[in-house]
Amino acid sequence: MFEPILTANIYLPESEKISTYLQHGGYQATRKALTEYTPQELIDLVKRSGLRGRGGAGFPAGVKWGFMQRDDRVQKIVAINADEGEPGTFKDRQILECDPHQVIEGVIIASYAVGASQALVYIRGEFFLGVKRWIKAIAEAYEHGFLGKNLVGTGFNLDMSVHRGAGAYICGEETAMLESLEGKAGNPRLKPPYPAQTGLFGLPTLVHNIETLACLKHIVLRGADWFSSIGTAESKGPKIFSVSGHVNRPGNFELPLGTPLREIIYDHAGGVRDGKKLKAIIPGGASTPVLTADQVDTAMAFETLEKAGSQLGTGAIVVMDESTCMVEAARRTTKFFAHESCGRCVPCRIGSVRLYETLARIENGQGLPGDIDRALYLCENIDGSTFCPMGAALVNPARSTIRKFTAEYEYHIEHKRCLVHVD
Repeated sequence: MFEPILTANIYLPESEKISTYLQHGGYQATRKALTEYTPQELIDLVKRSGLRGRGGAGFPAGVKWGFMQRDDRVQKIVAINADEGEPGTFKDRQILECDPHQVIEGVIIASYAVGASQALVYIRGEFFLGVKRWIKAIAEAYEHGFLGKNLVGTGFNLDMSVHRGAGAYICGEETAMLESLEGKAGNPRLKPPYPAQTGLFGLPTLVHNIETLACLKHIVLRGADWFSSIGTAESKGPKIFSVSGHVNRPGNFELPLGTPLREIIYDHAGGVRDGKKLKAIIPGGASTPVLTADQVDTAMAFETLEKAGSQLGTGAIVVMDESTCMVEAARRTTKFFAHESCGRCVPCRIGSVRLYETLARIENGQGLPGDIDRALYLCENIDGSTFCPMGAALVNPARSTIRKFTAEYEYHIEHKRCLVHVD
């Protein structure tokens, strides 16, 4: 039985308060990091741990830290991406609301490592409870000397503040988030330059996800070898998997990276509800390609999911049983992405709408000969042609379901009704 690490304290009474956090070893990692390590030693520690970003891209955290400027005369910033908008993903929200000090401690460690003196939390506008608790948690950290001037007597200074977003999915992309923090429309920036060189207000900025930051205190306290002993060769550490859809026990489950989908769905999430058969799985949030039921033994790791034709993404597992119409599933998801497009580039702004219209036509029994090829043509021409990675994200639901459930699309077009719901 795997003992929770990142979620160990979330069910404690008043887990969001600093008094509870301190009773369970809170801020010991801060003292250790700031008194026993140089910034470069912390960067090397995180590199050795093998920690990869948990926000979707999976970029090695220590390598990212190494990109930051080392000039002490230049102000540097850490921006915390708490804009959890990927459909099916709700892991960060639980940590935000129930254990904010674990994340604050991670922010302190990361800020010290890269020489940042300012940290800004960009939190999703709908997370009302999370915002309230973070305002209070930051105030508590200041009162106890873990934020502000001369942290734990080391001479290191760090200020932190909370900023609410307006609920735009695109602001989960790091440069769109920075634009929003600057008071502008949340549109992605052209890269390069990357935020580590030119970020918030033109200053070097380290952007990290909530779950990534939550890992840092444990790496400092237990070591890089301990962290890298969990998981697989290319996917290290624990991971919180958000499971939703047609399961008996939806929720967040913290397990080692590399845990098979079958174990997560059947042992932890209670299996497919109502005794129905498993049909399809979205393994990493709605923007990742769908897997079929015969791929249920795939391990939830970066390298194994890529080999299976999908991605780990945020680790949000959406389970679909035999009653699911895959055309309708693709239509609904594509509608979401079309709505959330920032509209900056034509392939996303126009292409997403045309793709949605094609899927809607097929689903509504008005499909035309050639609509399947038309949808795939749109997917191929949107992917790789957009200003930011959202183009690849928005085509994955349609493209993967067309390729793996072709018969359903063909039946819709030929018979003007759904294959799954035929009486």
